[in-house]
Amino acid sequence: MSPVSQLLFRRRPVVIGTVVGALLAVPGLSAAATSSHHPPQPAPAPVVTRAGLDPALVQGRGADVPFVEQEAENAVTTGEKLGPGREAYTLPAEASGRTAVRLNQAGQYVEFTLSKPANGLTLRYSIPDTASGGGLRSPLDVLVNGKRTKTMTLTSEYAWLYGMYPFSNDPNVDPIPGWWKPEPDPVAKPFRPNHFYDEQRLLLGKTYKAGDKVRFQLPAGAPAAWTVLDVADFELVASPLRQPRKSLDVRLFGADPTGQRDAAPAIDKTIAVAKKLGWTVFIPPGTYQVNRHIVVDKVTVQGAGNWWTIIKGKVLPLAEPAPDKSVHSAPGFYGKYADAGGSTKVHLSDFAIESDVRERIDTDQVNGIGGAIGGGSTIQNLYLHHTKVGIWLDGPMSGLLIRNNVITDAVADGMNLHLGVSNVRATNNFVRNSGDDGLAMWSEANAAGLVNHDNVYDHNTVQTPVLANDIAIYGGRDNAVTDNLVADPIREGSTLHAGSRFGSTPFEGTLSFARNTTVRGGPRDLNWDLGLGAIWLYALQSNMSGKIEVTDSSFLDSTYNAFMFVVDWPVKDDYSLTNVAFRNIKVDGTGTNVVNARVGGWATFENVDARNVGAPFINNCGTFHFTGIPEFDVRLGTGNDGNWTTDAGAPGHCEDRPPVVPPPAPSPWN
Repeated sequence: MSPVSQLLFRRRPVVIGTVVGALLAVPGLSAAATSSHHPPQPAPAPVVTRAGLDPALVQGRGADVPFVEQEAENAVTTGEKLGPGREAYTLPAEASGRTAVRLNQAGQYVEFTLSKPANGLTLRYSIPDTASGGGLRSPLDVLVNGKRTKTMTLTSEYAWLYGMYPFSNDPNVDPIPGWWKPEPDPVAKPFRPNHFYDEQRLLLGKTYKAGDKVRFQLPAGAPAAWTVLDVADFELVASPLRQPRKSLDVRLFGADPTGQRDAAPAIDKTIAVAKKLGWTVFIPPGTYQVNRHIVVDKVTVQGAGNWWTIIKGKVLPLAEPAPDKSVHSAPGFYGKYADAGGSTKVHLSDFAIESDVRERIDTDQVNGIGGAIGGGSTIQNLYLHHTKVGIWLDGPMSGLLIRNNVITDAVADGMNLHLGVSNVRATNNFVRNSGDDGLAMWSEANAAGLVNHDNVYDHNTVQTPVLANDIAIYGGRDNAVTDNLVADPIREGSTLHAGSRFGSTPFEGTLSFARNTTVRGGPRDLNWDLGLGAIWLYALQSNMSGKIEVTDSSFLDSTYNAFMFVVDWPVKDDYSLTNVAFRNIKVDGTGTNVVNARVGGWATFENVDARNVGAPFINNCGTFHFTGIPEFDVRLGTGNDGNWTTDAGAPGHCEDRPPVVPPPAPSPWN
């Protein structure tokens, strides 16, 4: 392991090979990806996937969503297939399933066959940035059964970030002075382009039946040099919800449903009156302009459905920094901050927030949902788009249910429970293309001794976080991550993670990872030039001795390792990782090892079945003293199937960087 400390900086992405500057203006792609031309083909049966796999392979895991996913590479196309590829800073790596289709000239298309009736869709795509940054707009025709139905206006205004954390919209950005990096100066420009994809929703105007064909076709004269299509989600969108009894319509107080006038004052007035009456605030179908926080406490705010009620606004500069250190405002629903007592009995449901966040400023509170919301509150059926973080809650707070939400294209985390948050359950949420951790629990140390505890992330789907992990737990007590489907991390993280990092409290009690499925996890960490595990445990700032259980889970098609235990080089003799148990696990495909240990400590393994493994099952480099005595104790119990006990994979075997052997695609386990 390289002697590189991660104590000073939150993220340090490092480019590998040549920088893909050609992505900006021409159809070229880095050598890490492959492409091939596809002539028109007879229409096949529709291929529905989840996380790019046959749904049977991930059954019972992840969110039960109202849409079906169809990958562009499985559809009929006259375009160019990109990938598969997993190297960061390339279009294939950030694509769902690591593969996408590029349209290079007018008339090229991708055509999907509906598997179920649908009247709406979400298209995930990428188009180039402008040479100076800031993005462009470009049309894409939508034809159903050969007849043009709509023309979408795609945009790259919310994509394309560059440089080092916290990143920039400027393709000419320089490296941050003093920041560790291996690239020689001067660096190639644009430097480390990333966050290529965006998505857009579209109502088709009528319901089409299974077997109908939906084609996305590049029209003549499009300003974008190319258009990449990744995945389309087809949905039968329900009719708008009716106004509930004992509710107040925000239009009665002057809210403009056309989005022309600021609706925030009218929504505030409606909330004030509704609280006195004990009634619900109802926001009917329409687009409502909101450019700041709507503060909620002891109130229910309901829309007509997140396809119909849209809260939309701009990121605006503040005349002077706010008390929370924000220098911008943006649309969001916030509980009162914890130091003001927090909010309780808040119920938010059935609307969308379309924000306008295009860069990451960590001091800005420009999240979709924020503040401290607990005391029997619920957040459900929301669509949160183009926020900094979809849901970021700062405790202390307790007692909240977060369910059935869709969070996409965030600049930072999808969701984060921070600082003394307890008794929160986040279930059946779908998170895609977050700019940092998809779902995180951050139990940051504090003078009051507060810890995150008794929280659960269950039955969520998290895909393609551009940076960091699908699901990450930083300290805390007795938290659980169960029944989730997590896929396609890009860099500096993996599918599942627990780490003593970012000033977190110690791990106490039991952290449970149960009944999860990881897909294409274990990417290469570019700082260390080292493969991670699909689940990786990292003792960076303290010993990790609280019990961690990983049970009844599946690890599919890991790029490098399935399980990784690691400490950073400067503290390798200071911290250990112990009291970890793996039980009833299936590992189908690793590019290298099943177990990669680079820390002192121990873990137990029972009923761990592994196949299609690219290197010796156990790679035990411990803390690199090379005494001949394994420094990480791999305690093999009963029922472990596969090649666990060969001499090459014995507990003392150490190979710093074993070669990668790409495994075959996952298949049913007989």
